[in-house]
Amino acid sequence: MVKIGYKLSSEEFGPLDLVCFAKQAEDAGFDFAMISDHYHPWISETGQSPFVWSTIGGISQVTEKLPIVTGVTCPTLRIHPAIIAQAAATAACMLPGRFIFGVGSGENLNEHIEGDRWPSTPIRIEMLGEAIHIIQMLWQGEMQDYEGYFYTLENARIYTLPQELPEIYIAAEGEMAATLAGQMGDGLIAQHANEEVVNIFKNTGGKNKPCYSEATVCLAENEDEARKTALKYWPIKLNDVQINVDLSTPTHFERLAQKADEKSIAEKIVCSNDPQDHIEEIKRYAKAGYDHICMHQIGPKQHEFIEFYRDEVLPEFR
Repeated sequence: MVKIGYKLSSEEFGPLDLVCFAKQAEDAGFDFAMISDHYHPWISETGQSPFVWSTIGGISQVTEKLPIVTGVTCPTLRIHPAIIAQAAATAACMLPGRFIFGVGSGENLNEHIEGDRWPSTPIRIEMLGEAIHIIQMLWQGEMQDYEGYFYTLENARIYTLPQELPEIYIAAEGEMAATLAGQMGDGLIAQHANEEVVNIFKNTGGKNKPCYSEATVCLAENEDEARKTALKYWPIKLNDVQINVDLSTPTHFERLAQKADEKSIAEKIVCSNDPQDHIEEIKRYAKAGYDHICMHQIGPKQHEFIEFYRDEVLPEFR
């Protein structure tokens, strides 16, 4: 059975809005919510980027059963994995049994802000693997010392731990990350209906583990408005994955977006108020091997989108 999630887009909305959307998504019957962890938005037009761990605390107080997934946290550069381990443990205490820790190798946009050199993909995957190892060590609850290739721990212990440790899902768009996810992860997170990534994940240890992906859509009054909204707020959908990983500021993404057009964006994003179009997009992801599909609605019509899915889309998958 396919599970349908709702994307809490930290790039587009402030923390109080995201808390409100999470509550409405739970009431509407979404199976889970995934929240992005950014320091910068992709473009200044979206204009937000609240601290994800504070927002999760707020969500924990207004929801009762909605699972929350970080989609995704980079535990390697901007914040030391020992601190991220503490933050995720606290989130799991506040969301008992319903917090999933999604991690990935990050984007330069968010991770270069302290002046660190942006590593190549193989190095970032190695860093991610070592960071996960450190997090798992600290979640044992004992005093830990560690001297690794990338990180050091000295007399570190996390005292506040949940009764049930969160699972760690690993984001992947290519072979190296998908292999790491299969070897070390409890699940996979992707951004596209990429069947090859699923196959690599399953063949390297991920068989029978959850596979999450994110589908970007835009619901509006009509197709023309939806196209305009999608282009205005989410032109990055037209970019190659590696470009999104390597560019360093919202300004770079805005300059690239000047080449985007409505016709091209509509080929990448479902821009429609027809429930069947949304249902078929979910089925496309399911056919690629994803059993958890997070729907990312572009633009301000979040309440309308949640109600639309409650009435017209979610019943198809129940």
